[in-house]
Amino acid sequence: MEKRKDGFLIERGAHDKDFIFGTRAVMEAIHAAKEVDKVLVQKELNNDLIKELLQLCKSSGVPVVRVPDAKLNRITRKNHQGVIAQMSAITYASLDNVIDNCYAVGKSPLILILDHITDVRNFGAIARTAECAGIDAIVIPEKGSAQINSDAIKTSAGALNFIPVVRVKNLFYTCRDIQKMGLTLVAITEKTDKIMYEADFASPVAMVMGSEEDGISQEIMGIVDEKVKIPMAGNIESLNVSVSAGIAIYEAIRQRKA
Repeated sequence: MEKRKDGFLIERGAHDKDFIFGTRAVMEAIHAAKEVDKVLVQKELNNDLIKELLQLCKSSGVPVVRVPDAKLNRITRKNHQGVIAQMSAITYASLDNVIDNCYAVGKSPLILILDHITDVRNFGAIARTAECAGIDAIVIPEKGSAQINSDAIKTSAGALNFIPVVRVKNLFYTCRDIQKMGLTLVAITEKTDKIMYEADFASPVAMVMGSEEDGISQEIMGIVDEKVKIPMAGNIESLNVSVSAGIAIYEAIRQRKA
């Protein structure tokens, strides 16, 4: 147990994650606008205070996961009251602010959208490349994305401490909003005949990358402005998603510097 500079008592758990436990302590952290990655709530609990907590999480955009008591007990042996908050390792950015800042300085925004990239190592590697290349932000869904914990930061070589990461509740609606802000939504996918080098990445662009298992979700594929693929000449049909992201990112950078 230790006390942070902001006054909140935390417990250091597995993989050096920060946790706050106890219903009221977690509610205080959310009211204080602390960066909470998610709140774990014991499955059976449904009293008035828990209902208040759940409503607060909903209004504040904090994901809630119902878990068995045994999982909470593995995190801490203290009296957690059936509620543990996992604190985020980073401060999330506002998409509006990122894009507005780009336009304000005369820069053509270049955003990377990761649709259900759940592997921490892939996510960290993508973030490292994105930060080195000067990508303006990475956009991820609050559910179905790799946890941004100490492992992700380590894999990113610290890049996640610098590149803006935007976490959104609904990735589909966020993609719609991005289009309304003047960005072209480009899917990097093998499900097309158009080669990546034929696309225009010099204009304001949001590139979408999907998971290796499922690719980009059908609903997002249904609204993208363009679909392009990385040319393949070998017998294997696909690349690791972090490698694909690196190729796509640096093609965009190449075009912008041409």
